[in-house]
Amino acid sequence: MLHFYDGQIRRYIKQMIRLMSHFSYKDGDGELQRIPVTYGDMSRMAASMLKDGSEAVSATVPKMAVYITNLEVDRDRTSDSTFVSKMQIRERAFDSNNKEYLNKEGRNYTVERLMPTPYKLSMNCDIWTSNTDQKLQILEQILVLFNPSMEIQTTDNFIDWTSLTVVDLDQVTFSSRTVGGGSTESEIDIAALSFSTPIYISAPVKVKRMNIIHTIVTSIFNESKGNIEAGETMPELLAWATDHAYKNDTQTRPVVDEDGNVTYETEYLHGSRKEHDAVSWSTTLNNYGLQVLNGEARLIDVENTGILNWDKWIMIHGKPECYEPGMTELKLYRNDYQTEISGTISINDKDNKVLDINWDQDTLPSDTVITGPTGDKTKINYIINPLVTNPQEMKEPGLRLLLLNESIGANKNIDGADGWKNTDGTDFVASENDIVEWSGSKWYIVFDASEYQETDPVFITNLYTGIQYKFENSEWLLSYDGEYINGTWRIAF
Repeated sequence: MLHFYDGQIRRYIKQMIRLMSHFSYKDGDGELQRIPVTYGDMSRMAASMLKDGSEAVSATVPKMAVYITNLEVDRDRTSDSTFVSKMQIRERAFDSNNKEYLNKEGRNYTVERLMPTPYKLSMNCDIWTSNTDQKLQILEQILVLFNPSMEIQTTDNFIDWTSLTVVDLDQVTFSSRTVGGGSTESEIDIAALSFSTPIYISAPVKVKRMNIIHTIVTSIFNESKGNIEAGETMPELLAWATDHAYKNDTQTRPVVDEDGNVTYETEYLHGSRKEHDAVSWSTTLNNYGLQVLNGEARLIDVENTGILNWDKWIMIHGKPECYEPGMTELKLYRNDYQTEISGTISINDKDNKVLDINWDQDTLPSDTVITGPTGDKTKINYIINPLVTNPQEMKEPGLRLLLLNESIGANKNIDGADGWKNTDGTDFVASENDIVEWSGSKWYIVFDASEYQETDPVFITNLYTGIQYKFENSEWLLSYDGEYINGTWRIAF
């Protein structure tokens, strides 16, 4: 074996010294004094160091010294030495120029960890004091901690599966003037605490760089384009459009039955969206689409939504041993955002056709700040049809509403609805897609859809449903909820 040294036993010693540090005692003047801790048993050399290298100088007390008394193989904890634990590590991409992390995946690694060898480490802590009161002060602070044991951590590297262990107090020797103290007439009194801790000594891990193909970009409809188009959906979720399907185009795809047998069949290229005549998109295994709505995801197989089993999908197409509920990530690609939206997933306990998503807020589009009479806000309270919903009962200062389908008071020759009148009796006029706010006495248009000429979309979140929308091309669309065609989503195992 090639030479290696990671200072593993040294780290346990350092943690024991830290464990014994930060204790104090009260001197004759009533002042608290920190007790120094050193490494080394009370041999002649250690005792000489405590005396500053001179026999003419008595040892300064109180002091504590930590040292190893025994190290033996723990046969009761030995396991299969051939076992190898594998971990898939995914870094977050880092921009070295701007010195910041990006909202996308970086390098991937596989770490292979060999089964470590168990040992039992025994250590002593000698407490040097000049009188009984000093010793009792120190012992009382230490002994109360071991009920039944203390936990120590040698490293904060989450890959190290041996970083946590416990320290047990096995024995207390109240006084031992013969250990390193010279004659029994010495003024120095020594108490000894014996500790034991189960430890592991690990071999070096093997780190492999992963180069996995997770997306294949194909030009099915137009060879001049290679971008991925996720399509657009209205606030009312659109189903797969078949009126523009390419019935003259065919493809051969694998079909997996319940037993895992694979057959191939030729089918028409259905499942395209409206206005999706000339785009290139990537392929997802078995051509499944995805419906995302209200923090849930369902598989789509052409025109069938929510009938496919996520357990079976992961078993056949994914990596079941790598799926960890609450840890594995779902990633969505929207070419209009030029980035991936991601969140951790878990299969719903009550319905295995539903995937629950906990979105990473850093990857979601940020809501746009819109100024109104009661201040700056990024949210609306409700989306309503103003001719159907009477806002009279929900009026309170700061109430914001998004108006869909109809306008308010567009005909100035007709008396407007009472629910939309200002306190002074004047009628309020607003148009479809506007955002309006009640100040407490008057309605205001805080976002005028007909006047908005900017190229950047406006994002808002509906507080009532928690759904985010964007205003783009003179209409409100779902921001990231909606349907994703095959190839614009993936699960990062």
